[in-house]
Amino acid sequence: MKIEETVLDQIRSRPRFKIFTDLSREEYTADLRLFLKENAAEYNGNINVEGGLIIVKTEHNNYWKPCLALRAEHDAEENKTLIRGIFGPTSSVWTFFMFLNFIFGIMWMVAITLWYVEKQIKSNDFWWALPFSFVVLLCLALTFLAARIGKYKAKAEMQQLRKFAEESILHFENDQVAG
Repeated sequence: MKIEETVLDQIRSRPRFKIFTDLSREEYTADLRLFLKENAAEYNGNINVEGGLIIVKTEHNNYWKPCLALRAEHDAEENKTLIRGIFGPTSSVWTFFMFLNFIFGIMWMVAITLWYVEKQIKSNDFWWALPFSFVVLLCLALTFLAARIGKYKAKAEMQQLRKFAEESILHFENDQVAG
């Protein structure tokens, strides 16, 4: 088993990793189902033909509850199975944060453009545009901060999910070598 992770993955909102294994794609997903069933007390998830979505069972449920999306592919170059993992919040939370970033970004561009045009034509019709642009920048900063706080609060669960991904492969690779 070979694991690849870059420095960029540690600063992303949705860190990623790659694991190369000698298991076939079909063996991996079948083994993943079995491993999830064996660890049903700690983890919950949904496994399909190409991978799965794993969530840590906890008594609290904050907004940035992480999940691990696993995807199995055949890598022709290495002639091995490549498992890609992406940590992150549920898709609805991720979409909500991207929506907020997009809306606040557009609002800032409109406000700063209005302010700039107002200065060019020496008007005073949009006096509110510059203060509004600062408010929108503050909203963007708060959105970013909320995402960082959520990621920080979910760090232990993300480490559990990472451990799940590594152990699920090691467990069955070791069984293959022993058998």
